[in-house]
Amino acid sequence: MMIMVFKVTISDIKGGKCYQKELSGDEMKSLIGKRIGETFRGEVLGLTGYELMITGGSDRQGFAMRKDVEGAARKKVLLAGPPGYRPTSDGIRRRKSVRGNTISDAILQINTKVVKAGKKKLESSFAGDDGGAEKAE
Repeated sequence: MMIMVFKVTISDIKGGKCYQKELSGDEMKSLIGKRIGETFRGEVLGLTGYELMITGGSDRQGFAMRKDVEGAARKKVLLAGPPGYRPTSDGIRRRKSVRGNTISDAILQINTKVVKAGKKKLESSFAGDDGGAEKAE
């Protein structure tokens, strides 16, 4: 039996860095059913006082989530631009498989951004494990 894990990427727009946290079990269940554009409290990730907005994600096979595709299933839709397809020139459209806008257990990565910051800085919350943050050299 495979243990289900979400990788949540947290973008701190003001700080200009991204952090990554893995969720499993009850923490993960609180995000299932949420959609792209919805906000949730940072306590789910252990970030007291933070509010995060879901901006996208991808499933276990790497198919991108799209805000305009309803549901949690993978669907083939006609695309003219990102996410899920980057045309080489103007006017080109292509039918591609993408994931819907609802988080399910098939999702592997969830992208979020900070909407409301808490008292404690994100950098200090992820200081012990580096959190996937890029270091300026």
